[in-house]
Amino acid sequence: MKLPVNRNNGVLALAMVLALGAGLADPVTARDRKAAAPDVSGPAGDYPVTLGEPFVVDGVTYTPADTLNYDAVGKAVAMGTDEGGAGRINGAHRTLPVPSYVEVTSLSSGRTILVRIDRRGPMSGEGLVALSPMAWSQLGLPGDASAPVRVRRVNPPEPERALLRTGQAAPQRMDTPPGLLAALRRKLGLEPPVGDLPVTIRPAEVAPGAPKPPAPAKPAVKIAKKPTPEPQVKPAPKAEVATAPKPAAPPEPPKRPAAAAGRYYVQIGAFSQRGNAEAAARKAGGSMVQAGSLWRVRSGPFSAGDEAERGLAKARAAGYAGARIVRD
Repeated sequence: MKLPVNRNNGVLALAMVLALGAGLADPVTARDRKAAAPDVSGPAGDYPVTLGEPFVVDGVTYTPADTLNYDAVGKAVAMGTDEGGAGRINGAHRTLPVPSYVEVTSLSSGRTILVRIDRRGPMSGEGLVALSPMAWSQLGLPGDASAPVRVRRVNPPEPERALLRTGQAAPQRMDTPPGLLAALRRKLGLEPPVGDLPVTIRPAEVAPGAPKPPAPAKPAVKIAKKPTPEPQVKPAPKAEVATAPKPAAPPEPPKRPAAAAGRYYVQIGAFSQRGNAEAAARKAGGSMVQAGSLWRVRSGPFSAGDEAERGLAKARAAGYAGARIVRD
């Protein structure tokens, strides 16, 4: 007895084979697409950089430029988590290339961190840079709306770039010396000028709209009046009295040469942490002296003149632009 034959079975079997073949092909296509996508967490994530066209913020025109030695002081503002700053130590700048890397220094504490600039901003106000919540916390800034900072473009090594690209923190930089910190605060108008030795730093721009520091006042020159000489009265001549001759005094011993008026040192910096002071002493070839809660690093002693100037030039060549000559 023959069973009934369904002629549609062959068509159904062919459709199942075609569907199975399509299902096997899809993973290969997806894998190929994934391999072709760029790895933004690797070195390729920093290239190519983008500048973009000029734009206007609050009536001021900003033109992006690839400035290699960018160094400016201004105000930092906090970036919201909805602006792409969640979970990363990044920031926004109005003119630097995207992406680029900067050292941001708090002008309140001297703490310095490495930040990756990967977007434009801030798009309102007079802020120089916008920092993500993680960058704001690592820099130790208060919860205020803005904070005074220094922004300096740098070219960090690839391991530190990789840490920032993957949302991790790069090693913290050495604290800024108090002398350089005070000079930066004066440049932003946060401190009045003082009559101390000048601290040489690289020229830094001032953010648009930031107050300019007041011009130093010229010291008044006082002219001393000459005293009126009193009339001299000649004494009356005394009567001469014959006396015996005095014996000759013994010869005086030779005088010793006068001691030096003082010694000079080159003060490289003052640090609140001993480890930072030791690192600076090794790098600049100086020695440490504890003064209260600070560790001062200096080289010397030197004699006044060319020798002290050569010591100062050596310290600045080692990277300590705030070094200065002091007298013992």
